[in-house]
Amino acid sequence: MEFVENRKVEKEQIKAIFQDMLKYSPSKLCGMLGNAIIVPVYTSLLTPEKYGLYSISIALLSFLCIIFSDWIGLSGLRFFRRHQIMEDLPKYISLLVSMLVGNLLVMFCAAFIFRSHFYSFFKIQPEYFYAILLLIIPVAVRALLFQLLRAQLKSISFTLSTIVNQILTIFLSIFLVKYCNMGAMALLLGMGISISLVDLLLIYQSGIMKSFRITRLQLDAVLPIFKYGIPIAATSLSSWIITQSNKFIMNNISGFSDVGIVGVAYGLTLPLLMTIFSIIPVAAIPRIINMYEERIDVRPIISRFAGYFIGIAIPLIVVMSLYSTDFVQMLSNEKFYAAYRLIPYFAFGTFFMALADYTTLQYHLENKTYIDFIIKLTSGIIGVVLNIVLIPKYGLEGAGFATLAANFMYFFLSIIVVLPGLRLMFPWRSLIRLGITFVPFLLIYDYFKTAGDFPALFQMLSLLFFFYFGNWFLSKTLIKNPD
Repeated sequence: MEFVENRKVEKEQIKAIFQDMLKYSPSKLCGMLGNAIIVPVYTSLLTPEKYGLYSISIALLSFLCIIFSDWIGLSGLRFFRRHQIMEDLPKYISLLVSMLVGNLLVMFCAAFIFRSHFYSFFKIQPEYFYAILLLIIPVAVRALLFQLLRAQLKSISFTLSTIVNQILTIFLSIFLVKYCNMGAMALLLGMGISISLVDLLLIYQSGIMKSFRITRLQLDAVLPIFKYGIPIAATSLSSWIITQSNKFIMNNISGFSDVGIVGVAYGLTLPLLMTIFSIIPVAAIPRIINMYEERIDVRPIISRFAGYFIGIAIPLIVVMSLYSTDFVQMLSNEKFYAAYRLIPYFAFGTFFMALADYTTLQYHLENKTYIDFIIKLTSGIIGVVLNIVLIPKYGLEGAGFATLAANFMYFFLSIIVVLPGLRLMFPWRSLIRLGITFVPFLLIYDYFKTAGDFPALFQMLSLLFFFYFGNWFLSKTLIKNPD
């Protein structure tokens, strides 16, 4: 299938993507701040064992969401424009809702029948398992409605709902932990109440009730969604294996206390970083899909925004890794300081995972998500094997290296397996600017370490400011991006 280059449309879409990024930024920044607040607050209220139980519960919740709900919302985003052009959105939205309800019913039946296996495999108490099953209902509804808002390009509504959700979750969880003496269960209950309230707001914002009609599931309508969505679910499950399996392996080897340490390192890296890193994809991907459906070559736009991502991410990751001890001390309780040993591994692992969003977009555009699944599953299996081998021998560092290796392998495979006509145009200008700026960056870092009398936070912010300013200056003078 041939694509055409349309510079006029490309410039218009780049401008529109930047505008959408500005609209999404408040929600993402608020989400980052919320995640930054959650870890020190939760670690001050809970013991490592209780925090480990909370981390296991959230990991199990994400496992069930991946299998039974998340892929429906992502399928809804992918085919929304096509059905909008066909003018049958009410039927399509009704189909998505019906599929979500059916999936959740299947989940509850499977959970009841195999509940004892869930208890033993995930090593979780029955009351927490039932709480997670109830929590998945509002979480699944939120996931679908968030994707509909993205598809409708309602970035301001998306931002408002995300901010409300973050604030409600934090305050309700803190209140329940402090005054109801419920431990880790209070955090799950606070999430459930806040997400349920946000779901009501999302229903109004998306206008889904105006479109929903009770409809029969027709095979010809369901099959494309399953064909696209099931590989996405399998791929997300593989990603879950990469990022979450270490908690369960660690729990079997060392118990909930070390899981709590892993959970803190995870909470200070992937949620914080991915919240910021996702500003570009959340704004760009819907418009890239629309351009692709109109047969316009989208590779220049993907390459350009991949370059922007690299320029933003690398300095942040490097600073977090160089100051991992200070970073953990600032954002967690002293009981969890050992988490600094995992920060460099998890931070760079998150970078490669986020960078793969750009290199694997080709599979989503061509509806060949099974390729994404295969390469991520391969990486996940490598990660599990490394966790099993390295954790007993090296402890926390073993879990960190396994996660980094699995994420790097995922990115590496995605740049090898390329679909015809969709090879990513590598952002060389961004990499050259990055390399040039790194030289004085390292000199300043060496001066800070030698002087030794500057606060850690001042050093971190100064290095980031210099790096971003130097990169921006080069982009405007010596090494410019193409128009």
